[in-house]
Amino acid sequence: MIQLLLGLVLAEMALIVVFIFQSPPSKLVTMALDRVKRGQGPIVVKAIAGVIFLVIMATAYNALVLRRRLTHDGEASGADQILLANYWLQISLMGTSLFLGLTIDRFHYCFQELSVRRKHSLAAASEGIKALEQERTKLQEKIMKLQTQLEYRDNEANMLKSQLMKTSEEALQLTIQLEQKTKEAISAEANALALRKQSEGFLLEYDRLLEENQILRRKLFSENKKDM
Repeated sequence: MIQLLLGLVLAEMALIVVFIFQSPPSKLVTMALDRVKRGQGPIVVKAIAGVIFLVIMATAYNALVLRRRLTHDGEASGADQILLANYWLQISLMGTSLFLGLTIDRFHYCFQELSVRRKHSLAAASEGIKALEQERTKLQEKIMKLQTQLEYRDNEANMLKSQLMKTSEEALQLTIQLEQKTKEAISAEANALALRKQSEGFLLEYDRLLEENQILRRKLFSENKKDM
């Protein structure tokens, strides 16, 4: 009995050590406990714990009865003392076994809660990462659109610049042509003024010649009359 209880206590201590130090066997132990707690497993475990508790009570009662008897008799033989020590050792081992079993159950519960929270946190983190990825994708799309618009604006600016340069060249050519036309107009006006002055001189000369012609005709007409 003591060897069985000692083996149970050592096994429970080993399980606790496996729980404390995270290792691949801890996952296997957790999976095994998960299977034990499914279906009728919790009822069986509680029944075993109840039986152990009743055995502890019975053993404790026997130990107390034996102790009272030894106290009442006054003399205790070696066999009675060994039996009493055996009782107390069994009680200690069974109590320790129940305590370690409860500790393993709490450890398992804590690890389950931790795994669930870890899954939730990982899910939330993955959702956050997905949201960030979506936002980054949207920002990249916006940046691409802005770059496209900027390139389009740059092309428009370059086209306007080229048109402005072309217009400036045309305006310069027109200015040169205007200056040439202005010079031609000034020279034409000077020529017209000169021709006008020349025509006025010709008209004066024509009037003078006409008067001389009339004078000569009058003289000729008067001489003809005298001859007759």
